[in-house]
Amino acid sequence: MYVCNCFGVTEAQVKKHAEGGACTPRQIASACKAGTDCGSCVRRIQALLGRGACPPGELADRSRPVLAEVAEAPDVAVLNEAA
Repeated sequence: MYVCNCFGVTEAQVKKHAEGGACTPRQIASACKAGTDCGSCVRRIQALLGRGACPPGELADRSRPVLAEVAEAPDVAVLNEAA
């Protein structure tokens, strides 16, 4: 059964990506584009993932301090000094 008609993504594909570690609709979208066009399938994707798809704290563990990385980048540091 199709979950995302815009990109032809099936329930089986969403479940496969979930088994591979995707535990949010955004991670599913990154894997197969489902939910990135009209958005009508996002709630269905959430339902397939279920509550507690990610263990507590796992989302925080996966994220990186992006702003800190940008500030440490040499090109940005040169721009900051020039300003």
